[in-house]
Amino acid sequence: MQRADSDARPQTSYNSARMSETLSPIPPDYVRVESKLEGITVYAPAPPAEQIPDARDFKCPNCGATTAYSPRAASVTCANCGSIYTLQSENVGRQAAEFEFTLDAVKHAQTATPQQLRGWGVTRRDLRCENCGATVSVAPTELATTCPFCGSNRVAARTAAPDAFRPRVLIPFQIEREACVQLARAWLARGWFYPSDLVHAARGAQFTGIYLPFWTFSARVHSAWRAQVGREKREQYFDMGEMKFKTRTRLEWNWEQGKISLPFNDELQSGTRRIDASLLKRLAPYHLHALVTYDPGFLAGWRAQSYEIGLNEAWDAARGNMREIARAACLEQIDSRHIRNFSMNAAFDDEAWRFILLPAYLATYRFAGKTHQIAINGQTGQVAGEKPVAWLKVWLAVGALTLPGILLASAAALLGALRFQTGGWFVLGLILFVVGAALAAALLHRATRAQDA
Repeated sequence: MQRADSDARPQTSYNSARMSETLSPIPPDYVRVESKLEGITVYAPAPPAEQIPDARDFKCPNCGATTAYSPRAASVTCANCGSIYTLQSENVGRQAAEFEFTLDAVKHAQTATPQQLRGWGVTRRDLRCENCGATVSVAPTELATTCPFCGSNRVAARTAAPDAFRPRVLIPFQIEREACVQLARAWLARGWFYPSDLVHAARGAQFTGIYLPFWTFSARVHSAWRAQVGREKREQYFDMGEMKFKTRTRLEWNWEQGKISLPFNDELQSGTRRIDASLLKRLAPYHLHALVTYDPGFLAGWRAQSYEIGLNEAWDAARGNMREIARAACLEQIDSRHIRNFSMNAAFDDEAWRFILLPAYLATYRFAGKTHQIAINGQTGQVAGEKPVAWLKVWLAVGALTLPGILLASAAALLGALRFQTGGWFVLGLILFVVGAALAAALLHRATRAQDA
């Protein structure tokens, strides 16, 4: 059943389950829409598919070959004919525009059309890894077969989703891909905790340049705290047992309060779940003064990942970090180590956010039959990742630290049993053992942490 209204509203088709046998087929160009009447299914003409007018392929106008952004030239270049094309982008740094956390601003960002704030603004396709679940955006002509996060070749191509926020700014790659192997070799060779032949593992690493998603948050946090603070008081008292005056220290507890106001500017929060947060932290810092306005040309020849952690989830995490920093600042106002019943509230204002892209190189390498991840900051060249520890080296060092004390104390004890005067040597052996054991414990702790360098 179809009903035509007399006004200019779109024609709408009503469908009831009770009368389904009398209804005419739904036209193919109609779609189901929300119904305000229970039990009534409503269909309306499908809206026209939205087009992205600025989506384009980056082909060289001179020779038709595929072009790519070059960190050395800071422009899009053609490897075939050598042409260079300057991007229409502006260095804005930390002054890049932000969205306020107002109801209207968030609603606008969440409902914006592709022409304004959504999609990449360039023809792309997505590769989804069937092993780790990562989705990476690539150029439509790229014949990619491996996942940059886990190294798996179980990837499937699909059309890039156009509904994600488009980044307003990014930091372009400044480190050339060719420099990555040398940077990795220097990093793998650093430190004696690791196997001596680990440096050669970099030769098999295939580095993939990828723009990673990040959110930046700015806010001012106003915190008020209240706590019981113990102050040490020295007083004299008379000891009836010893019949003399003595001095003692007691704690005098009083309620105290204070407040603090802290500004936070461009606090980074990762938008990816595919890289461990501690690894991303070791890649820092990224210098945000190098932020430039987004141009799809920066993605030419490079991969990019859209955010997996959305705005609300990222803001909750950032707000929690800000609260912890504010809490530490409040505790610093208390000039006593004796604190109890501490409470604090935090109010946020001037909240603002951005969605940005930051450059990184990712690779996996195999050593001793195991796969390890390595990442390089695409702006600074800072390297971070996983390195296998040579535990045989570590345990030999532990033995070298503790064995002298054990041997000396054991020899002194044995000679003492034979009635030699060796008391001083035994004590010296115990001291050497205690010192060696403390150094060995510190060494083991450092070796455990060295696995994530």
